[in-house]
Amino acid sequence: MSDGTSGAPGNPKSAYFLSHADEEVERRTLAVLVDNEPGVLARVVGLFSGRGYNIDSLTVAEVDASQHRSRITIVTQGTPHILEQIEAQLLRIVPVGEVIDITKSKRGIERELALIKVAGTGEVRVEALRIAEIFRARVIDTTNESFIFELTGASDKISQFIDLMRPLGLVEVSRTGVLSIKRGKEQG
Repeated sequence: MSDGTSGAPGNPKSAYFLSHADEEVERRTLAVLVDNEPGVLARVVGLFSGRGYNIDSLTVAEVDASQHRSRITIVTQGTPHILEQIEAQLLRIVPVGEVIDITKSKRGIERELALIKVAGTGEVRVEALRIAEIFRARVIDTTNESFIFELTGASDKISQFIDLMRPLGLVEVSRTGVLSIKRGKEQG
């Protein structure tokens, strides 16, 4: 049908509406190690969009220049069944070497970097600096009327800091998206 339904009323063409009602939606962070070649990112993102999966955060960088390997970190949500499908389908893409579920690992570490611009003078300026100190945000640029803070940490921490800066004169936010790695000497 061209009306965006799969035939049943109220069922959009999205994997989120498949019948796994007894399963709760979970948030997952996946590290996808791929060959660094043209079109790989488009294929990975296309897998998500083509099946109606959402990407909450996406970061990509080359991690081994000698072997031309890149790491794509994807934060997504779905039922356990959907998340298993995502992992299996990612592994079918030829340049994908490995898919690591960082969320399932007790050794997983996730961090994000944000640059936050806040404008204010007087007491508002003092309050912004006080809150920044509590969150261990660094001032990386300042004028008489504004600051740019750098904050690294869990996504929730960054979101809380941003919420506290809103009434104090939040101007702009730039976030990297989630980065992840496992503790220990082993790779992945």
